[in-house]
Amino acid sequence: MTWIEACGYLASSLVLVTFCMHTMLTLRAVAICSNLAFIVYATGAGIYPVLILHFILLPLNAAYFVRMVLVLRRAKLAANTDLSPNWLQPFMHTQRIKAGETIFEKGDHADALYLIGSGQVELPEIDKLLYPGEVFGEVGLFAVDRRRRTQSARAASDLELFWIKADALKRICERNPGLSLYFLRPVATRLSSNASERTEPRQAPSARCAGDIR
Repeated sequence: MTWIEACGYLASSLVLVTFCMHTMLTLRAVAICSNLAFIVYATGAGIYPVLILHFILLPLNAAYFVRMVLVLRRAKLAANTDLSPNWLQPFMHTQRIKAGETIFEKGDHADALYLIGSGQVELPEIDKLLYPGEVFGEVGLFAVDRRRRTQSARAASDLELFWIKADALKRICERNPGLSLYFLRPVATRLSSNASERTEPRQAPSARCAGDIR
């Protein structure tokens, strides 16, 4: 067996290994090794269609690998420092909503996670405002038994929203299980915050005296 044939067998074996990968990051790493092995094999054997194919696939796999490494790094940094979900923006779509419009109602099916780019969002059931950089909609999204919105959300001003569908978010977390741990903190924080705000007694308005009526 020549070294060129050995490269061909190695490249084919690496393709087979990619089907055994459980995370996207390791899959991309093995795919890059496979591309390099195929390039060496195709160059030595003079198989130019294979050479062209893997010259195209190599930068694509490398770009996706770097992108995922950066996402994981930002997610881990966010989990260790604050609850900023900005690392998720490259996977999200944008939407503009006018002031007063309803984003979703309590009891609606939870099918997306939202991040505020600009403007304010009102949660009327708990009389709370959310501001740019805050994420919402995650509680109903991760309630797998019901997947229903636990409260309503309305635009308190003109909004720019980033959003990602539940299925797309699920695929990202399935391919990189470490990302799922990131959402434990915001979900737990939001549940704790909502519960405390519901139980806190609201201050009764001061009574006016009869002589104060105008």
